[in-house]
Amino acid sequence: MKKTTFAIIGTGVVGERIITQILAHPNSEIVSVFDENKTRLKEISLKYKIQAAETLEELFQSQPNWVYIGTPPVSHAYLAEQIAERGLNILSEKPLAHDTQDGVRMVKAAVKANIKTAMHFPLMYSPVIHAFKKAITTASLGDIVRIELHTYFPHWPRKWQQNLWVASREQGGFIREIFPHFFQIMYHIFGNFTISTHETTYPEDEDLCETGVTALGNTESGIPIVLNSLSGIGQEERLEFKVFGTKKVMTIRNWSELWISETDQEAVRIIPDNQPESLLDACHDLVNGKESQIVSFEEGLKVQKWIDQLLE
Repeated sequence: MKKTTFAIIGTGVVGERIITQILAHPNSEIVSVFDENKTRLKEISLKYKIQAAETLEELFQSQPNWVYIGTPPVSHAYLAEQIAERGLNILSEKPLAHDTQDGVRMVKAAVKANIKTAMHFPLMYSPVIHAFKKAITTASLGDIVRIELHTYFPHWPRKWQQNLWVASREQGGFIREIFPHFFQIMYHIFGNFTISTHETTYPEDEDLCETGVTALGNTESGIPIVLNSLSGIGQEERLEFKVFGTKKVMTIRNWSELWISETDQEAVRIIPDNQPESLLDACHDLVNGKESQIVSFEEGLKVQKWIDQLLE
């Protein structure tokens, strides 16, 4: 079977991670890479020995199976429309777009061109999430009585992600960068939900992103949801996604740790022994006519609407 080919737009920190994952995948390869920062483009091209494109048009001419968009959100809609016009499938970073209006443009362009779409939500492909989902769907936690997401950042942007757009109110902030991962998982496991009330705080500098958010909501089945996040605080970075059951409570801590507790007992860390398919496996299967677990632009648009609501 032929390898699935990718062209890369954007070579930032996350874009470089995607590059290394593709190069390590047995059924995938990179045919072209582009970045407006020519110094960075040359650096990445030489480092990984991949073909650099001088223009987007040159990248499109490589006719990849997938074009990956790894640029700031404000550029996603424009790039997606350009890619779709050429009949190429699109793998996009999250969030889907700058806002819901741009997200709708992306969905419409993909539907019109009849192309395949996918989004980079790595949690979906992690052993932790698969174990988490199994515990919930098999009712081993008992009746689910609450879902909570808590994220705390001593620094925003995080030390490894220091760039202007991630710090900006226009495109950045942890609501755009962090919450989509967990909203997508909440939707995947529990279905649609609503945010009934929220309070988002901002600094005096209107160019800078939010510093805190608190929100309440409910799933369609009536499970309460609590969201709480702060940045610029005196503690270590901490992320916890918790599902409270009448028998057990399960927590995903700091992306990759799975903890479970029972009545009157301390939480115990669980090491999942499963190895689900990866995002690249799913992209490879999809273009070869097989069923695969892909987060489509339509699902990404649902997430985008919740993000926009918190940013109001």
